[in-house]
Amino acid sequence: MLTNRVNTLSESITMAITTLAQELKAEGKDILSFSAGEPDFDTPQIIKDAGIQAINEGFTKYTAVDGIVEVRQAIADKLKRDNNLSYALNQIITNNGAKHSLFNLFSVAIDQGDEVIIPAPYWVTYPELVKYCGGSVIEIPTNDTTGFKITPQQLRDAITPRTKMLVLTTPSNPTGAVYTKEELLALGAVLKGTDIMIASDEMYEKLIYQGDFTSVASVNEDMFQRTITINGLSKSVAMTGWRFGYMASANTALIKATKKLQSQSTSNICSITQKAAIAGLDGSADTDIAMMKAAFMSRRNAAAELFNAIEGLSVVLPDGAFYLFVNIKAITHDSMEFSKALLAQENVAVVPGIAFGSEGYFRFSFATDVNSIQEGVKRIERFIRSRA
Repeated sequence: MLTNRVNTLSESITMAITTLAQELKAEGKDILSFSAGEPDFDTPQIIKDAGIQAINEGFTKYTAVDGIVEVRQAIADKLKRDNNLSYALNQIITNNGAKHSLFNLFSVAIDQGDEVIIPAPYWVTYPELVKYCGGSVIEIPTNDTTGFKITPQQLRDAITPRTKMLVLTTPSNPTGAVYTKEELLALGAVLKGTDIMIASDEMYEKLIYQGDFTSVASVNEDMFQRTITINGLSKSVAMTGWRFGYMASANTALIKATKKLQSQSTSNICSITQKAAIAGLDGSADTDIAMMKAAFMSRRNAAAELFNAIEGLSVVLPDGAFYLFVNIKAITHDSMEFSKALLAQENVAVVPGIAFGSEGYFRFSFATDVNSIQEGVKRIERFIRSRA
């Protein structure tokens, strides 16, 4: 009854674990969940006020499929101001979150048999969407000894005549790894002379703790022409439920194609979200962003110190995002069994590394309060001792 393409699609393990943790908590169990990639802060008031104003002014009708002019102009201004990228308004489209951006992009760009290179560990959605669209995934493994970043030689070795796209995430989910400008230039040199596109997921760009953020498309003209920049406001200004993502590309025909697809699926994104998003893009919420970033950095430092003090565990201090990718190889190489047993025994929810294509790790979100982090790590340490 169901299509082959949907039967081959796997449910997001991240969402499944988060949902299970919520259900157990509703049953009265003392659950500590570190599984969701969601800030624990509320959406900044200035953004909420803009949304309320839009409702009160009756801005509740259909809009242009790619978004109102004002929000696309705010995106263009943000990309120019923050990333030194210049896009025309017809090179920008708004989507229902970055996941929707990626679905649209892969749908219009990936044909049956096309290969897409994805460094591992990766966000759980990338390979599933590529396969759903008929493409083949070529994984490049990385680990904590290399900072979870691919090398130019690894990229060169992965390219075949069927390679259509490279997916880069900086900062990374789940590792927090951030590519420097020099590293991006080196990867770009490998791609020069090819038609390989880059899907650059930059959702966590505002959460950088070490060094500076470099947008992939900004490093030179060749990279600008081949890169599709994907971003949104879920992480930077805690707008996860508002569903606001966007995509920008110098390839006007590609953006036009995604607009055509979106016109036959979701049409425009929520009109109220569009109005609210302007305040999240134009700098009005920068004070809120700085506050959240400082809190995340403090939590990162505290959590990493606690984990590294536990025998058998180790973690590389991430340069961005709000996750620790904890190495458990000295204890087990079965991260799924480890995570299931941890939830059952200690009521702590984490995401197994296998969900991200890297066995022997688990992802721990520090987008929660310090007291919960301290108690969660204490329970994890107790769990590990019980297995010794």
